[in-house]
Amino acid sequence: MSRRKAAAARAARREPPAQREELVHRRAGDFWQRFITGTTSSKPYRCPGCHQMIPPATPHYVVWPEVPSLLETDGLNERRHWHQGCWKRHS
Repeated sequence: MSRRKAAAARAARREPPAQREELVHRRAGDFWQRFITGTTSSKPYRCPGCHQMIPPATPHYVVWPEVPSLLETDGLNERRHWHQGCWKRHS
């Protein structure tokens, strides 16, 4: 493999997961989730699963409903930040 191809492969692997969103199906409905790495997290948030703070620079999930509530125009206004374990346990 040439040096250029090897460098491109390394750069592709380093793409931050925060840029990838995925639709997940839960008992409560369908949600979009995005994983935030510790390097892109700069503020504390309160996890709705355990009601504890998620400190800055902590990897976690940002989650919002695919279908917004009646008073919202889109689900992005209903984003919530979850600890990884709390979101995995939430059904």
